[in-house]
Formats: sequence, C-alpha cells, structure tokens
Amino acid sequence: MAPQESSSNKELLSKLNWIRAAVLGANDGIVSVAALIVGVASAFTDARTILVTGAAGLIAGALSMALGEYVSVSTQRDVEKAHHEEAQKHVEEKEEGEFTNPWHAAIASLFSFAVGGLIPLLAMVFSPAALRLPITYVAVLVALLITGYLSAKASKAPVLGATLRVLIGGALAMAITTGIGKLLGVSGI
Repeated sequence: MAPQESSSNKELLSKLNWIRAAVLGANDGIVSVAALIVGVASAFTDARTILVTGAAGLIAGALSMALGEYVSVSTQRDVEKAHHEEAQKHVEEKEEGEFTNPWHAAIASLFSFAVGGLIPLLAMVFSPAALRLPITYVAVLVALLITGYLSAKASKAPVLGATLRVLIGGALAMAITTGIGKLLGVSGI
C-alpha cells in the first residue's frame, strides 16, 4: 500500500470509528433516557423524582456507553493486532495509528450519550406537568429523526431506512415503558 493510501485509510477508519460511536451514543442516550423518564413520569408526577431519575440514568448511561465502547474497541484492537502479527511476522510493523482507537470510541460515546440524553430530560423537566409526556415524545422523535438522517448521510446509507429504524425503535421503547409505568403506578407497586 502506498504511503498516501495508508494515511488516507487510517484517517477514514478513525473517522468511521468516531462517527459510529457518536451516532450509537446519541441514539442510545436519547432512547434510554427518554424511555426511563417517560416510564417514571407515567407512574409519578413529582418533577424532582423525574429529574433525579433522568439525571442518574443519563450519567450512568454515559459512563456505561463509554466503558462498553472502550472494552469493545479494545477487544477489536487486540484482534487486529494479533491478526496483523500472524500475517506479517518478521515484516515491518503496523503503525500504532492504524489500529482502531478505544479512547476515541469511548469519548465519542460518553459525550454523545450525554448530549442525546439531555434532550428528553430537558423536555420533560421544563414542560408543564400536564404536557410533559407529549412534549417529551415530540422532542425525542424529532431528535431521533435528526440522528437517523445524520447517520444515514455520514454512512451514505438510504436515509428513509435509517431514519425509520431509529424512529420506530425509540417510539416502541417509550410506548413500552410508558405502559409499564402506568401499570405499576396504578397497582401501587
């Protein structure tokens, strides 16, 4: 591989690693925090309970995403290195920058989850009590529409399919947790 090709390939792999982690993190932050707080808001109307639950979910989720990405990409990196060592024994070493970077994925996931999770949390907390759920649903669906569109554009995938995938998934998650919250709130469990 020519030096220019190698450099170009490294940059592309690094960019794809960041984009994948950021899109996954943002989508997961939006859906996880939204599903959590609409479930709680369906059972309890106390704004403080909803805020504490959402904030704890946002922080725990962001840390979990970062750790999960770090572990996952570190494992991928170990496999890449082992494969490279076997394939290239006694030949020039692969430059360290050519392997996927677990720190890039972890940082991208952490921040994108947090930013994504803030959308439903802020919508829920700053909405009037009677409109919390509908406003949060709309904010989440708009945010998912945007992340679906951006991920499709970044990966050059069909926009409609990518967007519908995240919209349907997010709507289902919120519908299920809303139902469970209402069921548990009525039963007094």
